[in-house]
Amino acid sequence: MVLKFNQKRKGFYGRISDYWADMYGQEYSLYDIIEVTEFQKKNKQLFAYRCGQIFSKTADLLRSDQITNETLLEIGYPPETIEFIRLTTMKNKTIIGRFDSVEVDGVEKLLEFNSDTPTFIKELFNINSLICQEFGFKNPNLDEEQNLGSVLKGAIIGECLKINKEYLPNVVFTSHSDNVEDKNTLLYLKELSGVPSKYVPVNELTIIKGEGLYDNEGERIDLLYRQTFPIESLILDEDPNNGHKVGVMLLELVREDKLKIINPPSAFLLQNKAVMAIIWGLHEEKSPFFTEVEHNWIETHFLPTYLDCSKFTENRERYVKKPVFGREGDTVEIYSASGEVVLEDQNKSYSEYVSVYQKCVDLPKVKFQTEEGEREGHIMTGTFLLSGIPSAFGFRVGKQITDNLSYFLPCGIREDL
Repeated sequence: MVLKFNQKRKGFYGRISDYWADMYGQEYSLYDIIEVTEFQKKNKQLFAYRCGQIFSKTADLLRSDQITNETLLEIGYPPETIEFIRLTTMKNKTIIGRFDSVEVDGVEKLLEFNSDTPTFIKELFNINSLICQEFGFKNPNLDEEQNLGSVLKGAIIGECLKINKEYLPNVVFTSHSDNVEDKNTLLYLKELSGVPSKYVPVNELTIIKGEGLYDNEGERIDLLYRQTFPIESLILDEDPNNGHKVGVMLLELVREDKLKIINPPSAFLLQNKAVMAIIWGLHEEKSPFFTEVEHNWIETHFLPTYLDCSKFTENRERYVKKPVFGREGDTVEIYSASGEVVLEDQNKSYSEYVSVYQKCVDLPKVKFQTEEGEREGHIMTGTFLLSGIPSAFGFRVGKQITDNLSYFLPCGIREDL
């Protein structure tokens, strides 16, 4: 039985080119499907719309004169990024962002906003449709792949129109080429955009301080698309030959308008998890910054989040400690009501960053099929926001702290409903 299942899974995913059905030497993309309803779909998209509105409004506050550079530094933004995050280059705060949430009593509760460099894209916009066809379900993300292509094309062309050139702008998609998921995500987006462009690995780009960024053919780049290359990592990059901080030099090119980038600077601004603490703080003090309706949205969808753990320890409540910048559960710790660590990710890559403290909610459990038989794991929802509009959603299943070893569990709507 297991052998037959494994053969069917390998046969199905073996027909899909340029996809990472297995990662880190183990199964990632499940040959299984979880049923969802149209009502659940509408709830998740309503959640994403509301949270998108709240974050967008908060971004305007953070870039205003009311917030000093010292405050931005205190909540964890690296010094090299302060001028960068104050830039307004595009109307939309992010082109492709993803909300991670957990369903509690039928209501989506926000865990974090991956506004700058979210992955999980091809899985939800492309692969989920193929699984639905395989299992005879209706795809809840129907037409979202086409929408993604339109949003990408519109954003890229919009930026290119700002460039005063007599010839076609040089648009380059980049990632670390040794990461299969990153590279193929970028190639997928590149093709989907339909815009004349190149894919050039990060290590093949060349920067000349104050002048420009150049591709592997020596041509100056006008627009850089960096879906999987986070700013907090970029600013650490140095030229091994001369020690120049090439990442910082790249941000300077953006500030000097010698390079366009997508996602825009505002996406990195919102990637900081301390933004959730600011939103919750304004909500708790009933700030007039948010309307009554917006306060209701925050109360409904946000979890209490602070810059220290005192409220949780005083009230003997469980909480989660997260670095303001971090991915895949790295450096996350869960604390008991008595203030003891009860669960933690063994990776500590982001321990140098400021932390936020968020109320702990348990991720529901579901059963699913793997090559090793039926398993049970915690489920988390990812819902995309494309230029402010809710889009595709889907699920990861794994541990209570969702990490890079969690599975992708496709979802579908029964055709007879």
